[in-house]
Amino acid sequence: MNESLQRQVCFSLYSASRAATALYRPMLDDLGLTYPQYLVMSLLWEQDGQTVRDLGEALDLDSGTLSPLLKRLEAADLVQRRRAVEDERRVRIDLTDAGRALEQQARNLPERLAESAGLEPAELRRLQETLAKVTAALRQAAAK
Repeated sequence: MNESLQRQVCFSLYSASRAATALYRPMLDDLGLTYPQYLVMSLLWEQDGQTVRDLGEALDLDSGTLSPLLKRLEAADLVQRRRAVEDERRVRIDLTDAGRALEQQARNLPERLAESAGLEPAELRRLQETLAKVTAALRQAAAK
């Protein structure tokens, strides 16, 4: 690999992200999900009934990107989109029975990735903390 690329943190992040996504792809294919759909489903498995806005903020996605993704999940009968009774401008996303059932099949995906990465649990936690710190700092710098 080119030495100048190896010295660039952005390339290391990009490369690690692509490798993780490539590892997830066959597992997610078995579930009928893309990686962004898996992220949405993970948030809903954690807390069902979130709004489109909540999901967008958590995933750092705008509604133009998130809405088609949610439509595909709805077409697959994994979620239902409903206008909030208290405010019709808000759209809630609720898991269907099929969406809830899918959680059992997806439950061990993060552990499989961690195992494939060859990291001990403590190393993985430190990596996640470091990446969260880098992400926050980069977002703050970009906002200036």
